[in-house]
Amino acid sequence: MSAVLSSRFKEGSILGGILLLSGSCIGAGMLALPVSTGLGGFFPSLLWFVVAWLFMTTTSLLLLEANLALGYDLSLISLAEKTLGPIGKILTWFFFLFLFYSLSIAYIAASGGILQGVIFDFFQIPFPPWAGSLIFTAIFSVFLIIGTRSVDYLNRFLMVGLFIAYFALLGIGSFYSKLELLLAHHFSYSIAALPVIIISFGFHNMIPSLAMYFKGDPRRLRTTIIIGSFIPLVIYLLWQAVMLGIIPAQGRAGLLDALDKGQAATEALRSIVQGNIVVYVAQIFALFAIMTSFLTQSLSLVDFLADGLKIPKEKFGRVVLVGLTLIPPFLFAFLYPGIFIRALNMAGGFSAVILFGIFPALMIWVIRYKQKEEAPPILPSGRVILIIVVFVAVAIFSLEAAQEFGFSFIPKNVEAVP
Repeated sequence: MSAVLSSRFKEGSILGGILLLSGSCIGAGMLALPVSTGLGGFFPSLLWFVVAWLFMTTTSLLLLEANLALGYDLSLISLAEKTLGPIGKILTWFFFLFLFYSLSIAYIAASGGILQGVIFDFFQIPFPPWAGSLIFTAIFSVFLIIGTRSVDYLNRFLMVGLFIAYFALLGIGSFYSKLELLLAHHFSYSIAALPVIIISFGFHNMIPSLAMYFKGDPRRLRTTIIIGSFIPLVIYLLWQAVMLGIIPAQGRAGLLDALDKGQAATEALRSIVQGNIVVYVAQIFALFAIMTSFLTQSLSLVDFLADGLKIPKEKFGRVVLVGLTLIPPFLFAFLYPGIFIRALNMAGGFSAVILFGIFPALMIWVIRYKQKEEAPPILPSGRVILIIVVFVAVAIFSLEAAQEFGFSFIPKNVEAVP
């Protein structure tokens, strides 16, 4: 190996890459996981978490292989254009926008109820959820307009608060968790949560950035992706164990009721365990989770729109970009305040499985078998694995489409659940 190549492969910290990748997963999506998986139960959800992790880790390695084969400094849009042509580029554009806006709508919709609960619990000041969403959006629009550096510093502070609140919640909540609630299950209802679980492992937009960070070193990138995606899996399962052990699936203010209302898990917890310290810690955790996710997703959307629309990220141009980023999802969340869970479902069941599932498999098919690039495979596999990936992605897409068209795996009538 040449000295130049050797020094190139020493670029980037594996620990730093792991934290970047894990941090991009962990956030507000956690607030939907117990609600979506609650009726199915803790142990059936274990299966779907492992399935989702394996699927998303596999597709991320395929995407990485495409990235390194064609140039580690290329964006996902460029990768799609070089492998799937102009139509692939247009579809990637569309599904990226759909994904970003769906997530923004979900976070803004959830922020209203969470901020309302926090302010009422700590200061006894009542106000409507839409006002909470407006305050939330207005405050963070200021940081986005100021620029990336202000977002970076604020996000560091928020991430510290997020992890402190998370571990405090695990420690305190474990004393209130009940084994009988964890053992309750309805396996036939559990598959409905798969789209939300999928989006919780949606770190693929980080792959091009990580490829540049590590200067195309395949070994370090593979290690970073596997470990960095496994950490959220562990964090999610511990979170599931605490929340599903405290909040009953059925009954007034249970998880099924929260699912029907499109509420975050911490709002259900607040209704079940009133005036308890675990509620206050959970509310703080929820607030940090929403803020970190909303901030990073909004910044990504600002950058994406600036690149696509060729609007300069300076002065008035940045104000326009922030407006395009925040105003449409705020209006949608204002008109449909209970859309938190549904927006995450659509983000996972539609955009994520196409962008981060089908497209990477198709890219590798083109690179290996049509363009016949001789890059070493990051994920040693043949056509069978690529076909399985596409099949699983189409199955999840069909699952979400069926639910959007009115076929639900979750009963609307709580009394119908045995």
